[in-house]
Amino acid sequence: MITRSASLLKSLRQEAVALFRDAVAAANPEHAVAAALVERSATFEAVSRIILVAFGKAACPMARAAMPFVRGKLVTAIALTNHENVEPVDGVEVIAGGHPIPDQGSIAGAAAIERAVSRAQDGDLVLVLVSGGGSALLCAPPSGIELADKIALNEALIRSGADISEINAVRPIFSRLKGGQMARLAGKAKVLSLILSDVPGDNIATIASGPTARPRSSARRAREVLDKYGLWQNLPAALKCRLEQMNAMTDTPTDFDNVENIVIGSNAISLRAVVGKAETKFGSVVRASDWLEGDVLNAAAELHRIARAAAERNGPVAVVCGGETTVKVTGNGKGGRNQELALRFALLNELRPIDRPWVFLSGGTDGLDGPTNAAGGIVDAGSLDWMRQLGHDPVGSLENNDSYHALASSGDLLITGATGTNVADIQIMLMS
Repeated sequence: MITRSASLLKSLRQEAVALFRDAVAAANPEHAVAAALVERSATFEAVSRIILVAFGKAACPMARAAMPFVRGKLVTAIALTNHENVEPVDGVEVIAGGHPIPDQGSIAGAAAIERAVSRAQDGDLVLVLVSGGGSALLCAPPSGIELADKIALNEALIRSGADISEINAVRPIFSRLKGGQMARLAGKAKVLSLILSDVPGDNIATIASGPTARPRSSARRAREVLDKYGLWQNLPAALKCRLEQMNAMTDTPTDFDNVENIVIGSNAISLRAVVGKAETKFGSVVRASDWLEGDVLNAAAELHRIARAAAERNGPVAVVCGGETTVKVTGNGKGGRNQELALRFALLNELRPIDRPWVFLSGGTDGLDGPTNAAGGIVDAGSLDWMRQLGHDPVGSLENNDSYHALASSGDLLITGATGTNVADIQIMLMS
């Protein structure tokens, strides 16, 4: 049996963490914003005033990077981010909100952004900086809907196993800003939206529920998602009423010619950075998937199948992919999709072992996996033995959605702290 003390295994674990940090660095929000704005200096010269609004987990560094470009004409600057990523930014009002569950700070921050954008005039520029987590943070419920209703909807969607595209098909129906409504609020002002993507295909209508994107959601599509996951029956009455009202309304087409949406960072960009670095140290690099999605159980099985096939190659091998899986929560334990994916991978390998030293890492690029302080997990062939020796049953832990405590017992939590960015998840499997 491979032990945790083996120097080779220790080296593989260090390499995996280093590659994960490379993925996070490739999504550096300050560098991405500055690079995009340097190319658009003519835009700033042509406008009368600038309104800056940033929301998401990278709101503070994105706003900081933009300030040197806007200061001369800036009238308002607001950044709304999650509590873990709050930091002072000179000249910017920073507001903390809840993520993944919105709170009163989310309400206050969204209202401040709404007021700022609504003051835009013809000849102005509204600079919008969007990053992962923006949808939960930008909480602006329509009249008649309370924060408790939004929280109930958000929790139900997250626990249902719906993917991010499905979740963000529902959210705009219950918002004053999502689904292109922020762009509409800006009137005739020019809107420039710089976006860090955390969704498959970098669909701007899905990222943060598309506040500056041409609307693609509908009440009918939202109802389909709610029915698919059995959520309609228990939906708060105010939300049912809102959905029925929206379904009866005819949407008025809006001209979005004044809006420019640019994706400046994404999971694909970070994954390319990982592949490039891995190729310098590993003889073979296998790209397992362009976007890993679906139920975490199926995703773990697919990754283990690919890893076993890759293990037949000669020399050191790296298997990498990125995306965002889903977990249907039925227990009352603590964990997140990346921690559960890592634990499931270890259990699958116990049934069909890879006969060479290996490590598997799954982590969220934001540094926060589910409602925990871990980015994810990093396991090896000895992880399950460590858990059991310390009194944790990994199978029982998964049944209770308690991957966090199982991985903590074996020293297999991936702890990075909040990274200030978010381009979904990265998976790295290394074999010597």
